[in-house]
Amino acid sequence: MRSTLHALPVLQDNIIWILVRGQNAVVVDPAVSEPVADWLSEQRLKLVAVLQTHHHADHIGGTPGLLRIWPNAEVVACAADRKRIPFQTISVGDGDTIQLMDHSFQVLGVAAHTAHHIAFVVDAVTDQAPGPVLFCGDTLFSGGCGRLFEGTANDMHRALQRLDQLPSDTRVCCAHEYTENNLRWARALKPEDPAIQRRAEAVIALRSRGELTLPSSMREERRSNLFLRAGSADEVARLRHHKDHWKEA
Repeated sequence: MRSTLHALPVLQDNIIWILVRGQNAVVVDPAVSEPVADWLSEQRLKLVAVLQTHHHADHIGGTPGLLRIWPNAEVVACAADRKRIPFQTISVGDGDTIQLMDHSFQVLGVAAHTAHHIAFVVDAVTDQAPGPVLFCGDTLFSGGCGRLFEGTANDMHRALQRLDQLPSDTRVCCAHEYTENNLRWARALKPEDPAIQRRAEAVIALRSRGELTLPSSMREERRSNLFLRAGSADEVARLRHHKDHWKEA
């Protein structure tokens, strides 16, 4: 039996990821509960676990509502963030591995966006494509990276270098549809870069049709993500400052 991966857009730009195997489902970073509950019910699925990458409200906001419907579902979150994610039932840290739905979920500590941010890597073969799946929350974005709310550029550079060790066919399932904005910024900064130009054009075309750009892949991010390509923490800091203050002309 193979699993399937589904992207559920909610709010302005959040993406809730749902991994399905048989009649069971794992949900990642549910910003809100109702769309998730409706989708699971329509598919006649049982929620077995919620994965939380970090504590921000647009990632954990839907979890209490889902637990009211599926009270036996596990909530997997960083042990160091128990105060901010108090409903966690499985507390994990960097290097841990948990088993859910016959899949192994490896936990990576990628603190930068927040002090206790984690990511999950699933060595899963789904119906859509082979290769691992990365649920990276707000650390790595398609064409970008998260803002530094609680960490430093050194932290982000370290986190991105760690993710850069993943196989090229890893599917990057970040928690926001920011790709078009990120690539427009990168194109403005590096107008002569062919990989960025090519990807920006493809992404703009996808979004003009209302299609998602996610998941991305580590292969594509290595080609066109300036933050992942950065050779030092200082470069990450310069890019982050430029991106945070950039407005498209």
